[in-house]
Amino acid sequence: MNNITKKLLESVADMFGAPTGAYNIREDGQCAGRQSTEHIVIEPKKDKPGINIIIDSAAQGETVYIPACVTHSGVDDLVYNDFYVHKNADVVIVAGCGVHTDGEEDAQHNGIHRFFIEENARVKYMEKHIGIGAGTGSRIINPETYIEMAENSYMEMDTVQIEGVDSTKRTSGAVLQSGASLVIKEKIMTHGTQVAETNFVVDLNGDNAGANLISRSIAKEQSRQLFRSRINGNAACHGHSECDAIIMDKGIVSAIPELTANHVDASLIHEAAIGKIAGEQIMKLMTLGLTEAEAEAKIIEGFLK
Repeated sequence: MNNITKKLLESVADMFGAPTGAYNIREDGQCAGRQSTEHIVIEPKKDKPGINIIIDSAAQGETVYIPACVTHSGVDDLVYNDFYVHKNADVVIVAGCGVHTDGEEDAQHNGIHRFFIEENARVKYMEKHIGIGAGTGSRIINPETYIEMAENSYMEMDTVQIEGVDSTKRTSGAVLQSGASLVIKEKIMTHGTQVAETNFVVDLNGDNAGANLISRSIAKEQSRQLFRSRINGNAACHGHSECDAIIMDKGIVSAIPELTANHVDASLIHEAAIGKIAGEQIMKLMTLGLTEAEAEAKIIEGFLK
């Protein structure tokens, strides 16, 4: 691994050197390190770039790391990662992507992740995106996620992008069977002329299936954000979608919810709130000795927690 990769791994995956347990580190489209364990097997795909991660039922409380890094301009990386989580497994997956530019050409990573989660399995998926570098080329990250959840399975996705990514399109689709539960938490901050687009589509196909989609975002300067969420209730299920956003300077945020109840006992809710930081919040913190800039930073920090 080069030094830029090491720096990016510290930021996106809290990795300081090779981790213990299972991991796959991707650097500029190539494997920079891989290790399987007794209960988590990582193998390269034979027909396309990417890996298969097979997590067996005996995996309990284990963590697997699969970060990807682009370390210079002119790289357009595309990877396909498939996760097969066997029934009753309990696993934490640490993903994340860092993109670095050092020239005029763009640096881009497109990650397509598919999850096949069997009965009663539990997955926590953590993904952080960051862009760095002094190059003038754009830093682009486009993640796609597709999830199939069997009966009584659980998945929590915690995604964060708060620095340096010029353009991102984040697409997530999920199909849930009876008793399955999906929680997606998204945090995004954009500035300058950055653009961020989020698209969620969830099909609740089984009784007592549930989804909770939560987005918190801040758009600064001339940046633009678009949030779309679509929940289809096809059984006696429950779905909730929430978008809270702060706009600053000339930032623009659009929230477009869509709820479709195809069953009389489908319970679906959407909440959205977009606005600026309240002046009284800043004034209150300034009375405690903070400058206006420090007060604003504290409010943003608390909002994105």
